[in-house]
Amino acid sequence: IFSYEEPENFKPDQYRTGGIKVPLTDKTLCLMTRDMPYKYLKYLQALCFSGFVLALDQATKLYIHTSMKVGENFPVIPHFFDIQYVRNQGGAFGLFSDSHEYIRWVLFLVFPVFCMGLIFSILRDTTNKLQVTALGFIFGGAIGNYIDRVRLGYVIDFIDWYVKDFHWPIFNIADSFIVVGVFILIVFYFLERKTPPATK
Repeated sequence: IFSYEEPENFKPDQYRTGGIKVPLTDKTLCLMTRDMPYKYLKYLQALCFSGFVLALDQATKLYIHTSMKVGENFPVIPHFFDIQYVRNQGGAFGLFSDSHEYIRWVLFLVFPVFCMGLIFSILRDTTNKLQVTALGFIFGGAIGNYIDRVRLGYVIDFIDWYVKDFHWPIFNIADSFIVVGVFILIVFYFLERKTPPATK
């Protein structure tokens, strides 16, 4: 990013930009990062959001896995929201849970890799911060469930929303962030279509 010729008596704790020698302190590094083009910083932003989602997802799953038995549940908001430990052999929200085992393994081990490649492709072509955040959410959630699938052979789900006898399929933190990320991308897509092209 920075190109310069080292001056005489150059010290490792200094760098030169615009003909001025500047101490390489923590504040200087922050300024360097601030001035870095967003086309590079967007990867760091997506990585940070992905890491946050992944850490939160794995921490909550570890707590549920170690403190509850399969099928055990306790109400958080009676008649509306429970925590219930289930092992999901299917996809998000229990999709394809009744499919043949080989079909599930091919679908859930190969398809996420394709989706991750698609995420990187979109990330490469965008500079919109909200869209980058959404991609970070989706990537972090996908990695969280992928780790479960490879390590355990199933995904740990525990969030149970329901009204009377109607239960929404039980899901987890990773699923939640994937849905939020996809929703942001859909809204962004339609808003972008409504935006008139810039006139020259």
